[in-house]
Amino acid sequence: MESFHSFLQLLDGNLGGAAWFPYVLLGVGLFFTFYLKFPQIRYFKHAWKVVTGKYDKANSPGDTTHFQSLATALSGTVGTGNIGGVAFAIYLGGPAALFWMWATAFLGMTTKFVEVTLSHKYRVKTADGTMAGGPMYYMERRLNMKWLAVGFAIATVISSFGTGSLPQVNNIADSMEASFGLDKMLVGGVLAVLLGLVILGGIHRIAAVTSRVVPFMAALYLIGAFAVIFANLGNIGPAFVSIVGDIFTGSAATGGFLGATIAYAFNRGVNRGLFSNEAGQGSAPIAHAAAKADEPVSEGIVAILEPFIDTIIICTLTGLVILSSGVWHEKFENTFERSNMLIVDGKYDENNQADREHMFKYLNGLESDVIQPYNGKIDVVNGEAVSGGFTVIAARSFAEDVKFGVGDMDDVYTGTINVKDGLPVRDSVIVQGKSLIHSAALTTQAFTRGFFGESGKYIVSLGILLFAFSTAIAWSYYGDRAMTYLLGPRSVMPYRVIYCAGFFWASFSDTTLVWTLANVAIVVMTLPNLLGIMLLRKEMKQTVNKYWEDFDKEYPKDS
Repeated sequence: MESFHSFLQLLDGNLGGAAWFPYVLLGVGLFFTFYLKFPQIRYFKHAWKVVTGKYDKANSPGDTTHFQSLATALSGTVGTGNIGGVAFAIYLGGPAALFWMWATAFLGMTTKFVEVTLSHKYRVKTADGTMAGGPMYYMERRLNMKWLAVGFAIATVISSFGTGSLPQVNNIADSMEASFGLDKMLVGGVLAVLLGLVILGGIHRIAAVTSRVVPFMAALYLIGAFAVIFANLGNIGPAFVSIVGDIFTGSAATGGFLGATIAYAFNRGVNRGLFSNEAGQGSAPIAHAAAKADEPVSEGIVAILEPFIDTIIICTLTGLVILSSGVWHEKFENTFERSNMLIVDGKYDENNQADREHMFKYLNGLESDVIQPYNGKIDVVNGEAVSGGFTVIAARSFAEDVKFGVGDMDDVYTGTINVKDGLPVRDSVIVQGKSLIHSAALTTQAFTRGFFGESGKYIVSLGILLFAFSTAIAWSYYGDRAMTYLLGPRSVMPYRVIYCAGFFWASFSDTTLVWTLANVAIVVMTLPNLLGIMLLRKEMKQTVNKYWEDFDKEYPKDS
């Protein structure tokens, strides 16, 4: 498994983690923002009118209303990215990462407008009478690039696991274990069964469930977030200052946080922004293709609201909760995941400025020859190391109060632990102590610093359950539409079975591995879609102009 994770990290480093990817993603959004004259601003008010059904027509082709399509698409985007993803971005890149999430969302509003419009324009009606759409259809029907369409559809199936299934249930299980002490495997098993019951009903049942769950879960999460924000109101100003002030300087070290460079904050913020709102990924167009609409542009305009609601509202609240509470640079008692831990050669002291700088450079990829993984033995007596010459780094921080165990920490361990390339040779070795934390665990801690106190963690747990479960539901639909395109309707049922099985497996797998898999899957799906919409840029502008010409004639009072 460690070898697989290393391979995924290599892929991530050359794709989503590569320096060029954020520029490609933001570059496409920036191009269309100017090319279409800032549609995310000019059409914003109109989008709310369309989604409320003001211009609906009873005989329009499609399976769902504008609101149901938006709710389904939002259920696919409003998930662990809003709770664990924001925390992960701040943990990696500091406060400045949140600014780059905003930038990704603002430009992503235009990107989503474009991809949804084009995909809706070239949707098809399947043999069972339901609508099917997505980037693969405009790639084949308009661009005559079947190979690109097939590649995108395959990437969609992979991403349905990497984005919609695996990281979602992983965060649910972690949260339920932390808050209620529930066994991860039990949580995964129960939810996998419930997931199967929902997705077997197809888009109609999915739309019915998500249109009810999304508003409720958003309201619940907002209540919990504001309870923390108002309790720490004096820290909101400094939080905004740190977000904006660190944009061009990187985030300085504070507390257990060792700091982050500008490049690292930029890369991680854009990457987490994409994971959160999926603008450019090509997933939302699959949900919007089912909407009842004669005009593709009208559905594209509805899609403008997604990144705004998802990232600029919900992710901002999560970020302010984490920053104002101060938990992002505090250390907490936890069990270190192997993929998130490294035992390095030599004794480094967090209170020594030179040692902190070396570790900062190492963690941010600026210096790789000074710090080396430890190889040797660690003598342990009653769970504590009695030999020296090494330092434990966990969650990008100096670990404190480290204890070692084998199999079960309840039994005090005395003996020798062999270490190779910075990790214990035996997988059964458990290492505990204080370190920074990330993802849903960090957000959970932040929610306990508000008016609800320790009870705030239950809001996060329930929020994660609803957010993540609804995301998994929506992504199952994206995957089965891709399977329908690739292999026909008969392939949908086997896909759903495997999807639910993967959902169960990820509930008790390594968190860091799951997030890395998600990072890779996202980029593999995004790049073909960005290429496709760029090739159709002229048609997009013509389609938009035609929409407004027809709209002005039909609704002159609203023009």
